[in-house]
Amino acid sequence: MLLKQTFAALVAVTLVSGTCANAYAGVITTQQALSAEARASTEQQVRTALARDDVRQAMQHYGVNPVDADARIASLSDAELLQLQGQVDRMPAGGGVLAVIGIVFVVLLILELVGVTNIFNRV
Repeated sequence: MLLKQTFAALVAVTLVSGTCANAYAGVITTQQALSAEARASTEQQVRTALARDDVRQAMQHYGVNPVDADARIASLSDAELLQLQGQVDRMPAGGGVLAVIGIVFVVLLILELVGVTNIFNRV
């Protein structure tokens, strides 16, 4: 009985003192929801293109860690991501060496500009 009363008092004090976390929900517009969905789709397309074995090998050959490239893709702005996706989409599916070199160069350039890698200073 004393345990029940103590527990009830503790719950009442906790609720009154405001130690319970408040949840806040905001309303987002349809445009924001569609934008987030479109970004996720675009990001997935770029990741799929860069996940190919030949592209990964070329990136590693140039000293780019695939994990760093994935992190950089996540941090790209919407405009940069769309530009990269456009370049990937224009290249043929089996684009061969030129396609791989083009993709790798774009990724290396972006990584160099952001300061993740220091490749072009070595050349």
